[in-house]
Amino acid sequence: MKFFGIHLMPYTPLDPAAADKYNSAWVTLPNTYFDRDAGHALYERFITELEAADAAGFDGICVNEHHQNAYGLMPVPGVIAGALARRVKGRLAVLGRALPLVNNPLTVAEEYAMLDQMCDGRLIAGFVRGIGAEYHSTGVNPTESHARFHEAHDLIMQAWTRPGPFHFAGKYYDFEYVNTWPLPKQLPHPTVWIPSQGSSETIEWAAAAERKYTYLQTLAPTPVLRRYMGLYKEEARKNGYEASPDQLGWSTPMYVAKTDEQAYDEARPHFEAFMNRFLYLPAEMLLPPGYTSAASIKMMRSKLRKGKKTTMEECIELGMFVCGSPKTVRETLLERQQDVGFGNLLSQFQFGTLPHDLTMRNIEYLASDVWPFLRERVAPAVTAVAS
Repeated sequence: MKFFGIHLMPYTPLDPAAADKYNSAWVTLPNTYFDRDAGHALYERFITELEAADAAGFDGICVNEHHQNAYGLMPVPGVIAGALARRVKGRLAVLGRALPLVNNPLTVAEEYAMLDQMCDGRLIAGFVRGIGAEYHSTGVNPTESHARFHEAHDLIMQAWTRPGPFHFAGKYYDFEYVNTWPLPKQLPHPTVWIPSQGSSETIEWAAAAERKYTYLQTLAPTPVLRRYMGLYKEEARKNGYEASPDQLGWSTPMYVAKTDEQAYDEARPHFEAFMNRFLYLPAEMLLPPGYTSAASIKMMRSKLRKGKKTTMEECIELGMFVCGSPKTVRETLLERQQDVGFGNLLSQFQFGTLPHDLTMRNIEYLASDVWPFLRERVAPAVTAVAS
């Protein structure tokens, strides 16, 4: 079992009234709320926190891509990954790029190849479609999302594995000369992960026998996590193989303190800011027409908000937030792993307005009091199943 830390890099100084006034921290929140002087300090802080997780013994650190919002200040995650590539010792995961949003997927192939060389073959290449809000921000037709994603993926894979130059002719992308320089360090290509908040089509595609990509479920109630992990395993069996734990991952916010009571008191305002101020999206932004199939919408409906504020206690009960003493967090995570069988666990160790000092302490608790316990109890079982 592998343990990763993921940072969303939120704009923590966001005026609480701003998201309420504009109904979301995405798409329509004016950038006049961004303090230019605060930006440098935030990037310095967030990169320091990621480096601290690596130094503390996390197996890898993760960055991701979102556009035009206060939820995450990483519209170009490769910039952050490049700043980290020579400093971190573990795996380096970029959990996007959002392939349908780019006009030239070869730039993603080149960017990832450079990063893989810079970190000596430790890159995890994440490919996503991007959430619905990204299509509002970029003007890309959401009805083309799946088709553009698949074609861009195929172009990138060929760019990494097929001798060039060659001609790639597709519906959305046509390049007379595909001849990637540099090539990635890993053979035949970098490790690929497919993060998703829940799409039956994405799971079926990732589990195909010719891909067997790791599927990463993000921020989901336990029944939803169980359902999607089960769907991946079912698809694998249909394709003639058994999914191994390293093909399954779970990402969720976590917070650890000395006692349950202390953890709850410290985390509550920051986690509820994350859920209600930074993460919240109206349905029309989350699911623009044509972005998601009717079947996937049916499966995702439990995640759609009904307008009321979300509480920390509700999310803990649903399994969307792991919070408490080291003992509580260890037992919760072990129970979840034994239930679902994932081999990759991603801790969102900073969320919402959680300040630097509490973030750093959270990293240390996870690395010293949680991961060793799980390594001892889960790693042998995962290795046995995978072999």
